[in-house]
Amino acid sequence: MEDEDLNQQEHDGTPSQRSPLEAEARGYTLFRILDREFMIKVSKRRWAVVLVFSCYSMCNAFQWIQYAAINNIFMYFYGVSSFAIDWLSMCYMLAYIPLLLPVAWLLEKFGLWTIALAGSALNCLGAWVKLGSLQPHLFPVTVLGQVVCSVAQVFILGMPSHIASVWFGDDEVSTACSIAVLGNQLGIALGFLVPAVSVPNIDNPDELAYYISIMFYVTAGVATLLFILVIVVFKEKPKHPPSRAQCLSYALASTDASYLSSIIQLFKNLNFVLLVITYGLNAGAFYALCTLLNRMVIFHYVEEGVIVGRIGLTIAVAGMLGAVISGIWLDRTKTYKQTSLVLYIMTLVGMAGYTGTLNLGHLWIVYITAGIIGFSISGYLTLGFEFAVELTYLESEVVSSSGLLNVSAQVFGIIFTISQGQIIDNYGTMPGNIFLCVFLTLGAVLTATIFSQTP
Repeated sequence: MEDEDLNQQEHDGTPSQRSPLEAEARGYTLFRILDREFMIKVSKRRWAVVLVFSCYSMCNAFQWIQYAAINNIFMYFYGVSSFAIDWLSMCYMLAYIPLLLPVAWLLEKFGLWTIALAGSALNCLGAWVKLGSLQPHLFPVTVLGQVVCSVAQVFILGMPSHIASVWFGDDEVSTACSIAVLGNQLGIALGFLVPAVSVPNIDNPDELAYYISIMFYVTAGVATLLFILVIVVFKEKPKHPPSRAQCLSYALASTDASYLSSIIQLFKNLNFVLLVITYGLNAGAFYALCTLLNRMVIFHYVEEGVIVGRIGLTIAVAGMLGAVISGIWLDRTKTYKQTSLVLYIMTLVGMAGYTGTLNLGHLWIVYITAGIIGFSISGYLTLGFEFAVELTYLESEVVSSSGLLNVSAQVFGIIFTISQGQIIDNYGTMPGNIFLCVFLTLGAVLTATIFSQTP
């Protein structure tokens, strides 16, 4: 993967023996800060690293939504309530909250490779555990497998911005971050589509167990392959820093700094606190929408489980497009606040349209509004990581741009999912969706108050 001269400097900033012109001819850039000199060069391995990460993130996201996508079928198979199936999604959100700081400590202590290995291993283990739950009385086993996968998610969800900043140059960071997030969106797309088309809504438990087993076996096989690829492809960091920002990070890093002190500093930053709240409101609404989509669609289109998969696929595919476009746009313009506000307003418009058209029977309108929601929310999720880095320059990225944003998302996701689920059960889908629209409106207003040093 690497074509670098072993005699050249490492990350520690040891003075180079090459002249600037000679370094430039070899594809390097010399950068001096304080009394240290770095050679800046991007690694060829960087694309393999982000691609493998994106793939096992995809597999984990698939396992998050695979139960909610066919909520009614799993309710029948295991003989449990819809709320119990909802918790198979919400356990992902719940696990993240207490485990963020331990995983942040592990990243700080042992590095990126260890975190990647742990995340992919737990994702693989959870997939195999679920294979022991192919009988109606074994619901606790499927819960255990999903909990293991939810722990794996803690090692995955906050990594896109970290991988992008460690491995990619200044003009590639946002694009790389969007590719990393893209895997999660693709997993959600497959998580809606595959269960809906591969597990039919039938009354025979034995036949149902057969179709579910095929889905579980394929998932476990893919998870195993990706675990092996992580072992082979992943590295802790490139031989040389890929950007001036990383050179500054290495040069100014303090061995005494801790992520706890970083958190204290972050909460003194009002703009970052506002971003944490607005990000949580946006992502939490997305989590609630995905978890409850089956219940909302079945409420109006009885026996149309495949439609749930198609609508979910529309949300996720539009989301992948939004993530990529958002990343490319930010790399070129750096207009974090303006883009955030535009995407937030688009999310609100899409959600309002979805709310008003779901019960009209015109599915083509539902697909359009769902696509707008997916495009804008996923674009915003990508942007949020990079916006946080901008607002918290030189702070620990695993805590700031990823960790705390995701904690906020999980907290609001649980609150919104439970609340909206109860509203749907008691008053119908429209009041439940209006509930989300109110909070998205609040998020848009708060986003407008964030002050950014960039345009």
